[in-house]
Amino acid sequence: MNVTPTPVTAALAGIFSGLTWPMIWPLVTGPEASSTLWLVLATIVLVALPAHAFVLGFQRRETAGAAGVDIALLTRIGTWLAGGVATALLAAALRGVA
Repeated sequence: MNVTPTPVTAALAGIFSGLTWPMIWPLVTGPEASSTLWLVLATIVLVALPAHAFVLGFQRRETAGAAGVDIALLTRIGTWLAGGVATALLAAALRGVA
């Protein structure tokens, strides 16, 4: 599957992470010793994997100047972070937590 990362896919990945992470958080906190393992697994599945797939992409791109800054990547990262934070804050406000 070839996914081309764009600001739209980055925003969707951020929204997904922002919606799912607050719902999973109460399930992985607790006195059990295994909660740390579930926290790591939830982070990988709900945050890292969507971010990698839809923000970075799976194909390596050759850049013209290796020393240059990839503005498109920085834009996608900012969009992903903004989408995730805005969604998490909105979800918390709707639940009455924030």
